[in-house]
Amino acid sequence: MSEKKRVLVVEDEKAIKLGLEENLKFAGYEVISAEDGPEGLRLGQTARPDLILLDIMLPGMSGYDVCRKLRDSGAQMPIIMLTARQDEFDKLHGFEMGADDYVTKPFSVKELLARVHAVLLRGRAREEGPREFLFGDCRLDMVSRILTRGGGEVTLTRTEFDLLAYFCRNTGKALSRDLVMNDVWGTEYYGTQRSLDSFVANLRAKIERDAHEPKHIMTVHGVGYKFVV
Repeated sequence: MSEKKRVLVVEDEKAIKLGLEENLKFAGYEVISAEDGPEGLRLGQTARPDLILLDIMLPGMSGYDVCRKLRDSGAQMPIIMLTARQDEFDKLHGFEMGADDYVTKPFSVKELLARVHAVLLRGRAREEGPREFLFGDCRLDMVSRILTRGGGEVTLTRTEFDLLAYFCRNTGKALSRDLVMNDVWGTEYYGTQRSLDSFVANLRAKIERDAHEPKHIMTVHGVGYKFVV
């Protein structure tokens, strides 16, 4: 690692927080930490972390709200949520709030460090790619994370933006549903293929002239999807 990446740990269980701090430092990361939601939000906005490990059940403000407020303020750093919850709805809700990955307690340190490394690599790949994509009457700005169509801004959720950006980066490729879910949300994404299909339907409604006869996000029967400019 050429320069140390800064990781913000937001965790109220002292033993878990201490363990995360020690292992992340041993792995070569700079670590800062908070024990409640408001302090985690403050540090997320002011300390310029490269990645945040964010517990969901926090005093003062839930991890969901911290994540949402950070994204609403324009923060783009990767966020990995930590939780004891295993319900699919909770995980989908975390992704909708802007999380990049989700780790369920108890977890192994080796697994968590691998997740941290993978999410940082995905973020770097996004930063080094094209700054915009043009298709049809749409323009996707990768820096401002804004989609415009016919000159007007189109509102996208973070999940919709990440999915559309992934399709644009892989223009012309037939992509299986499993590959899309793994690459966009990580191998531990707990949504189903129906969840992905729902996101695709939402995107089609926003970028296609006729969502029922799409010209950009094409269905490849028996495989998944292919993006066409």
